[in-house]
Amino acid sequence: MDPDSAWYRSLAKPAWQPPSWAFGAVWTPLYASIAWAGARALLAAQPRDRRALATSLGVNLSLNTAWNWVFFHYRSPTAALAGTALLDISNADLIRRTTTIDPVAGAALTPYAAWCAFATALNADIARHNRR
Repeated sequence: MDPDSAWYRSLAKPAWQPPSWAFGAVWTPLYASIAWAGARALLAAQPRDRRALATSLGVNLSLNTAWNWVFFHYRSPTAALAGTALLDISNADLIRRTTTIDPVAGAALTPYAAWCAFATALNADIARHNRR
């Protein structure tokens, strides 16, 4: 991710976009909460539920990582919007599975899902204003 790249700086962005430093400030504790909640739920899960939860977590983190590549490396806000929509669906699945096993861990994932929903709205606005 390079928010300082000439390509990214050239994009039309909404006035409500946070400053670039805010993304690192937000993602650091969010990743910590994902790790904490994921580990807590995986340790609490019955063997029959552990694989499904681990798969859901793996898919979620893969979608999270893929968004950066699609948006910044491939420079496609529109394709990245599809990716972040899939991430939002994955977040709902992850929270549902986690909450079933450990409600405290599930609740800890809520800020992550909320931030991703905000990121989806931001991505949608950027894609809309930069159709080429």
